[in-house]
Amino acid sequence: MRRHLFKLASILSVALAVALFVPQRAKADDDDDPPSRVARLGFTRGAVSFNPAGTDDWVSAVINRPVTTGDKLWTDNGALTELSIGSAVIRLGGNTGFSFLNLTDNVTQLRITEGTLNIRVRSLDTDETFEVDTPNLAFSILRPGNYKVNVNEGGDTTVVVVRDGQGEVTGGGSAYTIHPEEVGTFSGTDELNADVETWENNDDEFDSWCADRDRRIDHSVSARYVSTDAIGYEDLDENGGWRPTPEYGTVWFPHTTIVGWAPYHYGHWAYIAPWGYTWVDDAPWGFAPFHYGRWVTVGGVWGWVPCAPRPVAVVGVAYVRPVYAPALVAWVGGPHFAVGVGIGGGGFAAGVSVGWFPLGPREVFVPSYHVSRAYVNNVNVSNTTVNTTVVNNYYNTTIVNKNVNVTNVRYVNQGVPGAVSATTPQAFTSAQSVSRNSVVVNQREVASAPVAATTPPVAPARQAVLGSGATATVRPPAALANRAVVAKTAPPPAPVAFAKQQQAIQANGGKPLAMSQVRQIQPETAQARPNVKIAPPSKPATPQNVQANRPAGQPQVANPNRPAAPNNAAQPVQANKPANPAVNNSNQNATQKTYGDRPPAARPNNNNAANAQLDQKHQQEQEQLRQQQDQERQKVEQQQVQERQKAQQAADEAKQQQLNQKHQQQLDQLEQKHDQEQQKLQQKQQQERQKAKPADKPPKKEKEEKPHSK
Repeated sequence: MRRHLFKLASILSVALAVALFVPQRAKADDDDDPPSRVARLGFTRGAVSFNPAGTDDWVSAVINRPVTTGDKLWTDNGALTELSIGSAVIRLGGNTGFSFLNLTDNVTQLRITEGTLNIRVRSLDTDETFEVDTPNLAFSILRPGNYKVNVNEGGDTTVVVVRDGQGEVTGGGSAYTIHPEEVGTFSGTDELNADVETWENNDDEFDSWCADRDRRIDHSVSARYVSTDAIGYEDLDENGGWRPTPEYGTVWFPHTTIVGWAPYHYGHWAYIAPWGYTWVDDAPWGFAPFHYGRWVTVGGVWGWVPCAPRPVAVVGVAYVRPVYAPALVAWVGGPHFAVGVGIGGGGFAAGVSVGWFPLGPREVFVPSYHVSRAYVNNVNVSNTTVNTTVVNNYYNTTIVNKNVNVTNVRYVNQGVPGAVSATTPQAFTSAQSVSRNSVVVNQREVASAPVAATTPPVAPARQAVLGSGATATVRPPAALANRAVVAKTAPPPAPVAFAKQQQAIQANGGKPLAMSQVRQIQPETAQARPNVKIAPPSKPATPQNVQANRPAGQPQVANPNRPAAPNNAAQPVQANKPANPAVNNSNQNATQKTYGDRPPAARPNNNNAANAQLDQKHQQEQEQLRQQQDQERQKVEQQQVQERQKAQQAADEAKQQQLNQKHQQQLDQLEQKHDQEQQKLQQKQQQERQKAKPADKPPKKEKEEKPHSK
């Protein structure tokens, strides 16, 4: 009895805090807006574990999971993973402890307790902060470029490599500038022992993998049609084709092997604060098309209408970066579907399902989380062509007047056969697979059912926050869990525990908490973070060059925590070296590299022009093959659509099942054929690259220099 009374008292206290805070919310609408971007977990190899903010649980990392402030990752021995935030890509090597201390529109603050990060920054606004915090220093990235940060196992040494770009190390009361083509080794905690040297191209397997991933981005065909700020766009090249359409412009059509495939059917719903229920798709390409743009059927086949590419700079015209949305769908109402407030803000009425369908072009997305009028406008105009007056009407109706039911609007996808997906309340609130827990819907009923603009308000189960990943078999060592890092920028307080958030969500009628409401239930002790030490005020310092100061004849001791020493390590460090201009292409640096410190016989031949021509030839071959395969797929899709339409008119279920089996077999065979063609082309191109390699090698003269044996 006491336990129930205590629980009731806790819920009432949270409810009172929420209620008292409501009058102040209107004054700070803009402050309540969530970030317009997240990080996408886009690639994993090996054992990668994930710890959602506000929990103590570690689960296996799941592709396409949005990652945000407070989330943690651990890559085990030999594992790799990649995160993208649109303007930058962050890659983790093995045995790396990582988390986001902060991720907002203009702040990226990373925490690394051990291991290796590779960071490719493609753009950096003038008011943007990009900081990497390690156990003994804070590294601020000042320009676009390519960076590598390594923290040793003991946490007392950090190595920073700047291939191109520029950064500043802060720690121990000192600040050191790292220029392009420099590597800095910083040891110690209370006081830094700094050694900055010229960097040579000593790439390891991790670096090579990062370079291969960068080439995918640099050569992406999709960048011609979609904004490069739409996270995950680079995965569209290998998984679909771009086709011109008369009404929607160039549209991307996915290459799937599922008969009757439709968007938002194959994945699960995870609960990610502050957005609430968020779609996590199963497909390897399934991020950009489900959080940006809109979906439509063309000739009976689903295609994605992208958010427009970044335009050429025009004076007086502001560019709006595509705003991330948790899921661009509308919700089905009616007697068999739940769109109203859940019972007690924590559940659904008996006998109902949860149903939704993708929004089409020019249709307005209305967030279920608390936002300003400007946010609603930006999240729509940056993702589709829509009139701002229409957006304002939706805002006034659904958010100001709190009428979530949409009338007098015909949604283009609501009546499309197979567009509506439905699942059970249990699956919806606990991150279970939608396709494995699907509910059959009556097509005629859903085509004319009422529609709600916002997500059904219901408090999530704990599993919804953890997602669909299984309990992790690996996690970071206990010593790393609370290892402190040095920060130049003060991060926000630690995330509120999920149990406390869950109570507040229930008290809020099942609706996601506004940013201001989260701050209201934040413990006072959370302001002081024991695992973050703010760096003391620093003064510019000149690093010592260990190689230059080493006494003559002293042997060089290999350090596993730093790159190999370059040949010209004895040259003095240019502390006042002028800053280089920003570089957006990490490969550009290689073409400018000189080897004046080496004898002519030891200089590598510069055949970059020939290699560039070969790369361009290979890129064209890949594009031509993809276009050819997409045209072949388009013919198969059109034929299958016509056959399905005839079968539906005949109303013969047996024939329809046989036809589905035939179509499935056709798609599988087509996919297998295309994979073989891709492999054949890759083998051919690999052979051509191997033939071109000898020209890049310096001439071998070892035999000429050796004395003749007697």
